[in-house]
Amino acid sequence: MSVKITEGGLSAPTRHKIAWKEKTFLDKKLVDNELSRVFEVCHGCRRCVGLCEAFPTLFNLIDKSENFDLESVDKKDYSKVVDECYLCDLCYQTKCPYVPPHEWAIDFPHLMLRAKAEKFEKQRIKKTIRFRNYILSSTDIIFKSCSKPIIANTINFVLKLNLIRIILEKFIRIHRNADLPKMNPINLKKRFKNLTNKTKSITKTSKTKGKVKLFASCYCSNSEPGLAEDLIKVFMHNNIQMEIFEQENCCGMPKLELGDLKSVEKLKEKHIPMMVKAVKNGYDLVSPVPSCVLMFKQELPLLFPYDKDVILIQKNMFDPFEYLSLRDEEGLFNSNFKYSSGKIAYQTACHQRVQNFGPKTKSILSKIPKSDITMIERCSGHDGTYAIKSESFEKSLKIRKPVVTKIKKDDYKIFTSDCPMAAKHIGNALNKDNVEVKLHPISILKTAYGI
Repeated sequence: MSVKITEGGLSAPTRHKIAWKEKTFLDKKLVDNELSRVFEVCHGCRRCVGLCEAFPTLFNLIDKSENFDLESVDKKDYSKVVDECYLCDLCYQTKCPYVPPHEWAIDFPHLMLRAKAEKFEKQRIKKTIRFRNYILSSTDIIFKSCSKPIIANTINFVLKLNLIRIILEKFIRIHRNADLPKMNPINLKKRFKNLTNKTKSITKTSKTKGKVKLFASCYCSNSEPGLAEDLIKVFMHNNIQMEIFEQENCCGMPKLELGDLKSVEKLKEKHIPMMVKAVKNGYDLVSPVPSCVLMFKQELPLLFPYDKDVILIQKNMFDPFEYLSLRDEEGLFNSNFKYSSGKIAYQTACHQRVQNFGPKTKSILSKIPKSDITMIERCSGHDGTYAIKSESFEKSLKIRKPVVTKIKKDDYKIFTSDCPMAAKHIGNALNKDNVEVKLHPISILKTAYGI
């Protein structure tokens, strides 16, 4: 009896649970077999060739093979494809016609995650994990140890020295021209003490509580606290009560991208209880970094599908502009702007796009008088550590180039992105073009309000 195969799926993509605790998950032979199956489908399609370097790497391996087919490719070279995937999810959400519920059930990013996890576990057992990869994914260690004033200022100064950057490149493989996070000695916790919550009265809507506990992220808390401060001010200006967590840990996305799933679980155990407490006390949860939001909305629920606390957080975590839009739907968004914004180039962050709540950032920014917003739906190429590592830095510049070209060509005055790291990465190519770089669109709102 023949099985009918549909040519592409028209249904909305669905995600399968990540069975990472099953013994078969890290079985090298089974992983390679699944890679072969998926790579064969990708070879026959090639629709994703323009997204990231993973697909050109795969297709080059095939096209340069002895028989121009996947069977001629050495499975040892599969890792070259895996290493190029930075789990942006765009192939799954925007390009691939064979994702579940299609019978082929192609989930390229989560297969890459499985392969990364298998590789990481092998390195862990053999104690061959590269120090660079460990330290770059250990953001809590970096920020907590380097955030004290004297240490922060010293590190910021030292990392400007060419000799130091050359040494880091030679011995640790961090590219000398990569933009590294600056340590801010006046972190968000210190800044929040000086902010007065002017909320008149808490107004609930059908989908929001009007009280927000901010998960600022390790990056915004310690490197760009001004961004988080802008978010707090904008939300308070919209009569939303704001609080911050006394103690934060990394959301776990850097460890996920490394394939270190056990560390993801340890971080989950640290921050989920405090978030559950906040939700049960009547707070919604908001984070300014799309990767953090995605971690709680998608990745953790797929890794821990039977954890009731994880699912509770999933239902109560919001992107800032998603939250403001939900308030706006019921007439609770403050549209009393003092200033206009002008012509804005807005890059939609990959990890925000895959959350599937629509272009809420653009819709809110469009309420600013005389605003002219253009969405650029291309990847920045940053991906946390991808644009920092020596072996992928130049590739990250290649990926960001279409975004930069678009901005320069159409003479935009302001550029922004929902991802502050993406905004910095792209902004570094615009610093000589009289383009004002805003690390987050929330700062544009703050300026327009005049607060």
